[in-house]
Amino acid sequence: MKNISFGETPVSRCVYYRLVCGLAANIDPPGSGRIAFLAGSTGALTMPGPLGSVLRQHMQRHGVAVGPIVAHVGSNRWSFLIRPDFPDDDTGPFKDLFRLNVMMVREGVIPLPSPTGEPGGGSRRWIELPRNTFRPSGRVVVDAIRGCTGIDRDSRSLAVHRG
Repeated sequence: MKNISFGETPVSRCVYYRLVCGLAANIDPPGSGRIAFLAGSTGALTMPGPLGSVLRQHMQRHGVAVGPIVAHVGSNRWSFLIRPDFPDDDTGPFKDLFRLNVMMVREGVIPLPSPTGEPGGGSRRWIELPRNTFRPSGRVVVDAIRGCTGIDRDSRSLAVHRG
């Protein structure tokens, strides 16, 4: 199973996403070439691209496994695919992240890169390609966002991190 290629058609790409990555990807609407899956056991933290780039470097520098990252070229936003392991009533982390324009996707549709592109000039591409079913803990990624932006967990203050 692990020898399945990444795929150059929407159908073959969906097969890869499903069998290798454990993502219930579909072409939606049928025939469009757009690929997406419904959030559930996999969610996303979506943020501005510059923050995503800093976060990725911060995680790599500190030995934290990054997992798959999708970039939306048109809006310059990055989505880190995660395990959404936050309790439903835990809104604290998201108040801090809201100021950084970071959104948590726990339900709804999460678009994925497709080899056919997207209408309207928007396109998604992989920053970190999924190679298996690994997704980092959402809590770990939020802690890394705090670490690279200077959000202090205790005071909930935001300081600009330079470096």
